[in-house]
Amino acid sequence: MIKEFRDFIAKGNVMDLAVGIIIGAAFTAIVSSLVGDLINPVIGLVLGGIDFTSMFVVLSGDVPAGTSLTAARESGAAVFAYGAFLTACINFVIIAFVVFMLVRTVNNIKAAAEKPDDVEPEVESGPSELDILIDIRDQLRGGAGPSR
Repeated sequence: MIKEFRDFIAKGNVMDLAVGIIIGAAFTAIVSSLVGDLINPVIGLVLGGIDFTSMFVVLSGDVPAGTSLTAARESGAAVFAYGAFLTACINFVIIAFVVFMLVRTVNNIKAAAEKPDDVEPEVESGPSELDILIDIRDQLRGGAGPSR
């Protein structure tokens, strides 16, 4: 069983997956910072200086006005934290777009690698033997000039 586990770990796919997860986690931190530190403040500015990520509606419980989302959650109140949800949606869209661009680039590289470099260009050839024989037949019948 240990040998099978070692063989499983040694496979390239498992190592690629591990590297992908590590890079993905680091990239998620970058996107979270981008959204939290750059995008949300701009949205907050547009909304009149409101902290966008802390926007919520109290569904049940007593929460004084101006309470932060964290304090409202800690008080045990049921809150509808739409600001945090929208922030997560923005994160998702950015990550999904970057993954799409990455996959698109890899597919383009694979397609370029699969194309043979020594493809001969098509050479325009003259009329085929059949075309010439048809033209001769038409001329012998007294038809108009060559059809091609």
